Amino acid sequence: MTDALISEPSPAIRVLLVEDDDFNRLLLNDYLTHQGYQVVSLAEGSSFFSTLAQFQPHVVLLDLKLPDISGYQLMEALRQNIEFQHIPVIVFTAFAFRADRQRALQLGVQGYFVKPSHPEELVAAIEKVCGR
Repeated sequence: MTDALISEPSPAIRVLLVEDDDFNRLLLNDYLTHQGYQVVSLAEGSSFFSTLAQFQPHVVLLDLKLPDISGYQLMEALRQNIEFQHIPVIVFTAFAFRADRQRALQLGVQGYFVKPSHPEELVAAIEKVCGR
């Protein structure tokens, strides 16, 4: 787990990034940290809920294809969990089919981005769902 603390006068938005591709995860983690977010990154879904409990993110950036569980399964479990169901989810995935987007939207995601996507678009989506 990578934890990048940012010292700012206002509290940083906490982002939980779940991405199995090492290059994408490190690149996005560095970019978001540089933008002033506090980021924790996971390469798989097995510690998703324990990390949610410990880190208390404002938003989750979620890949749909993970090595141990699908992002869809994580979203379904998240929406059924009273403690965490309020956390907004933004999907960042290689799944470009309309059916994939529809399924994610039905599960309540607040954004759906197909890789490769511009990091600025993700930042705009994060700011929007966090009300800034």
